[in-house]
Amino acid sequence: MDRSTAIFVDGMGAAAATSGILSQLQGRIFALLYLHDGPLALEEIAAELEQSKSNVSVNIRGLVEWHLVRRTRIGGSRKDHYEAATDFWRVMQEIMERRFRWNVRQVLAAAAEAGRAAEGRHAALVHGRLAALRAFFSAIDVGIGAFTQGKPLDPEALRNVIPLAPPRSRRS
Repeated sequence: MDRSTAIFVDGMGAAAATSGILSQLQGRIFALLYLHDGPLALEEIAAELEQSKSNVSVNIRGLVEWHLVRRTRIGGSRKDHYEAATDFWRVMQEIMERRFRWNVRQVLAAAAEAGRAAEGRHAALVHGRLAALRAFFSAIDVGIGAFTQGKPLDPEALRNVIPLAPPRSRRS
């Protein structure tokens, strides 16, 4: 592997390790395939990354599930080959929809349930704080929805989820 590829492979591995989505090896596999000029077989990937073929096989399945890598056939070969997705907009749309939007909606569901359960002397405080949290996460949900559909963020859609407070007066 040449120096620039090695730098990119290591950097993407480090980024993936902290992403909460991919493992370090998945990041390295993706990076190798992304900079390669054609599909690679599992054996070739394993050799380049100095990993076992079984370890690469397990990790590449996750990349295929995330649509970061696709399996392809090469004429005359019985082996599966893999290549990286190159349309980053589409890849990120998929990740945002499948990972982050689900998390945002979990927060919104928990806030709604907590609001229904709030009672007693702290109910007003709980409802106020949950309303602020719902407004924020609803705005994030609208933004992710626009991004995953490839549309610009519509300010009117934000106005529907974020209550607009009057501007604060300045005291001199």
